[in-house]
Amino acid sequence: MTTESTANRKILAYLREHQEEMTTLLTHLVELESPTSDKPSLDRLGAYLAGEAEALGAQAEILVQDQAGNHTLARWGDGTGGALLLCHMDTVWDLGTVKERPVLVEKGRLYGPGAFDMKGGIVNSLWAIRALRTLDLMPKHRISLLINSDEETGSDTSRATIEAEALEHDVVFVLEPAQPPDSLKTWRKGGGGFQVSVTGLSAHAGADHDRGINAIEELAHQILAIQALTDYEAGTTLNVGVVSGGTRSNVVPAQAWADVDVRVMTMEEAARIEAKMKALRPHLPGAALQVTGGVERPPMVRSPEIAALYARAEALAEDMGFQITEAGTGGGSDGNWTAALGVPTLDGMGAVGEGGHAVHEHVILSHLPERAALLAAMLRR
Repeated sequence: MTTESTANRKILAYLREHQEEMTTLLTHLVELESPTSDKPSLDRLGAYLAGEAEALGAQAEILVQDQAGNHTLARWGDGTGGALLLCHMDTVWDLGTVKERPVLVEKGRLYGPGAFDMKGGIVNSLWAIRALRTLDLMPKHRISLLINSDEETGSDTSRATIEAEALEHDVVFVLEPAQPPDSLKTWRKGGGGFQVSVTGLSAHAGADHDRGINAIEELAHQILAIQALTDYEAGTTLNVGVVSGGTRSNVVPAQAWADVDVRVMTMEEAARIEAKMKALRPHLPGAALQVTGGVERPPMVRSPEIAALYARAEALAEDMGFQITEAGTGGGSDGNWTAALGVPTLDGMGAVGEGGHAVHEHVILSHLPERAALLAAMLRR
């Protein structure tokens, strides 16, 4: 057994001995509710996490935001390069959800709003560092932990910081939850949205039906054309998810609109879809069409560097006695931003469980030590 293998197994053993404390921290973080829309709650949680990082020897700072919640940035070590850990503290759950659905530990699972997505990942980050420090295994290179407050709504106020930090590090680990059942994510689709607005001409539906231009009829033609752009083989999907129009059933509608979700595997597909959407033309004589929006979040493409990162993680996990698998997802994360910059990024390093954004959201507690140990082992490299 190599020296590295011995050290990594010591890390896993240490974390398994402290699984109860990891569970206690996760419970506390869930009970500190932090919906994206509530700045005071986010600021309180961010300050608490900065204190936790400082207790582990970090230099921590609060990145103050005027409107969104503040972000937390902690660093261990000096110099350039090193590893960046990305977490988010915001959740999709409103204040008061924990009162309605208190944290429940049952059959080795912890149920609670935000536990899986992604407060379990924050726990893994802090305990990976704790294990490295306690066992005197901290690497010489720098480790940075950035916890933002607005990932669930697109990271509008944190994207610039995420990208700047990524470019100053050699590798990025994203502590989003594992792809069920236990996979790390080596790719994610990029995505965005379009709004298609139609202007027709109103008229009396009984007396002057032939004089009107039905905006909803025109929109129906556009919906069929948009849905037809989906290409499952290329991994491209378009979904007309919201439609509206008209005023009354006895009035030929002059206005109608639709919101369209788009997901792509490559920027080439993004360019193709944007060109096709902009090329849409009215079907009915006299109707006018306006298309706005586009692909906003670039895809996280499985590059050779990302594949190599996963291979390293898989080998480390096997050496420590557990298995991981590789997967991807149609959903986006902050890892999309960093991978698009060419910085090797491995996602899904967080908690194992299921039910993100759902009432059955939960974390499998026995996997917390394993995931934290895997992160610690990757950080040592």
